[in-house]
Amino acid sequence: MTNKKLLQSWRWYGPNDPVSLQDVKQAGATGIVTALHHIPHGEVWPLEDIKERQRIIEAEGLTWAVVESVPVHEAIKTDRADAGPFLKNYIQTLENLAACNIKTVCYNFMPVLDWTRTQLDLTMKDGSKALYFDWTDLALFDLFILKRTDAEKDYPASIVANAKQRYDTSTDETRTKLSEVVLMGIPSEEPIGLADLQKSIEVYKEIGTEGLRKNLLKFLAAIAPVCESQGIHMTIHPDDPPYPILGLPRVVSNQDDLLYLVTSEPREFNGLCFCTGSLGAGVNNNIPAILESVKHKVHFAHLRNVKKDEEGNFYEADHLDGDVDMYAVMKILTEENQKRQVSIPFRPDHGHQMLDDLHKISNPGYSAIGRLRGLAELRGLELGILGN
Repeated sequence: MTNKKLLQSWRWYGPNDPVSLQDVKQAGATGIVTALHHIPHGEVWPLEDIKERQRIIEAEGLTWAVVESVPVHEAIKTDRADAGPFLKNYIQTLENLAACNIKTVCYNFMPVLDWTRTQLDLTMKDGSKALYFDWTDLALFDLFILKRTDAEKDYPASIVANAKQRYDTSTDETRTKLSEVVLMGIPSEEPIGLADLQKSIEVYKEIGTEGLRKNLLKFLAAIAPVCESQGIHMTIHPDDPPYPILGLPRVVSNQDDLLYLVTSEPREFNGLCFCTGSLGAGVNNNIPAILESVKHKVHFAHLRNVKKDEEGNFYEADHLDGDVDMYAVMKILTEENQKRQVSIPFRPDHGHQMLDDLHKISNPGYSAIGRLRGLAELRGLELGILGN
């Protein structure tokens, strides 16, 4: 094997991120993964705003490698009658990014919620804190706070019973905190309430899995001309977590989903963001096997690990110490990377809140030191595989 390395990257939330670009450089990353979070969803990213963000990054000797993400407006996901203007804006944003030679774009097609956890500060044995997903807590929220119609049908009887018991012994404060954590996954400029979530759930109930899949392919067909003419790679992020929750359909959760997507839209621009953590939360997902089957379509990777229990609850583990065989994943990525003209960017996804970061406020999963540790471990793993 030759020694061509993957592009070590780092997610940065922009000038307001508590983790600075200088911190990123000290962590050893050279590629920046960022987005213009100040632009409301569905609006065009102005060319000058893109250039200014790029200028800030390059002034620190770094490169804007991946856009994560250009959000797909709910009007597009649901194929509403007013989707046209949002689609036009999306295409213009892609054109503006390409004009700045930024051509790897991450996005997701998850209904309503970009990600879902039930706790942001699970204490590990070493005192660090991790993100956590607990089915009983989700059922508690779904059944007794959201009060979704027929929600109990989506859970085993044991989970329903445990949720009822936990609800009966919980306080208003813990219920409010749980609601805030779940609703945090809704990408919105304005606060979202339970009534808004209920309304969205009803919309997607009518659309269903096949309808959502159809809408995703329709979206890809619409942006294909600009992507193909500009050499853009769209990389879809898997569902997080990779199973239906709160009655919402999922279409990017397992090997069958990924293969369906890349075969139904086989053009070069249609690619994948391979997230080992999101897919790894699926109890039946064999991550190395999935990667092996779609590696030719991977243009971006999120590398993180999870530990699951018998119920499917999971916490985000250290990067090399979870259920995902990270060695096998890195070996496949490294071998695939040797075939590419341009190195595949990856970033250490999430990380434990630890050391000095325990006393700081940061974006959930995105404190500095835990990700620095993850990047160091992944870098060492890569070098060992390359034989350096």
